[in-house]
Amino acid sequence: MDDVSSTPAALPALPVLQADCANCFALCCVALPFAKSNDFAVDKPAGTPCKNLREDFRCGIHTRLRDSGFQGCTVFDCFGAGQQVSQVTFGGRDWRSDPGTARRMFDAFPVMRQLHELLFYLAEALTLPDAAPVHAQLRDALAETEAWTRAEAQALADLDVGALRQKINTLLLKTSELVRAKVPGRKKNHRGADLMGARLSGADLRGANLRGAYLIAADLSRADLRTADLIGADFRDANLRGADLRGAVFLTQPQLNAAQGDPTTRIPSSLTRPAHWT
Repeated sequence: MDDVSSTPAALPALPVLQADCANCFALCCVALPFAKSNDFAVDKPAGTPCKNLREDFRCGIHTRLRDSGFQGCTVFDCFGAGQQVSQVTFGGRDWRSDPGTARRMFDAFPVMRQLHELLFYLAEALTLPDAAPVHAQLRDALAETEAWTRAEAQALADLDVGALRQKINTLLLKTSELVRAKVPGRKKNHRGADLMGARLSGADLRGANLRGAYLIAADLSRADLRTADLIGADFRDANLRGADLRGAVFLTQPQLNAAQGDPTTRIPSSLTRPAHWT
């Protein structure tokens, strides 16, 4: 007879961790603020609908966001938090037809986005065989975080999401260390480094620690970033043409969307090549 006690508990069914705008009440276009910059053509305070938002919750300039000065919108990804708040937390009630939900909905959205981002990282960590020593703790953290995504709006407002992030980050750090330890040789440590505009073309960054690094407009063309830890790295306008990001740890779609690439850029199969890459 099998030893049932040694069998890992089944993981909960995760919410969709990709944006489904058709089932969201345009929360990113209303709840979040943005400032006039290279990413946004105008200022917009939190809780105020974007001037381009239509009555049907669709964007009036969706097909020409970049040309209209709203590049930031093409980079942002809610990791599926928008439809979770719209359809689960608030049961399909929208802030226009039920104005009483507006403030609570807008407050819940950024919390839910953080929860979904954490789920994304935890789910990825659980796919990495080298992280097996912490898989049990990762499963527990994933189950706890998933449970929070089903909480009521007031519970989300009261959640200390920062403390949850800190606890999970300890596990993600350990995951990163276990994965990168398999890379031979000395690994570069650029955690939190200012590498804006850095010339790193063709650099061997296998297994490097690039957590939170500022890589804005850096030249990473033809760089080898396999198994590099990229969590929180800022890739805005970074040149990834010809770079190899296969197996990069904790790389997200928004990071790719913010960068520049081309058909020779190699990316993980779980992510999508951005439409603006040429």
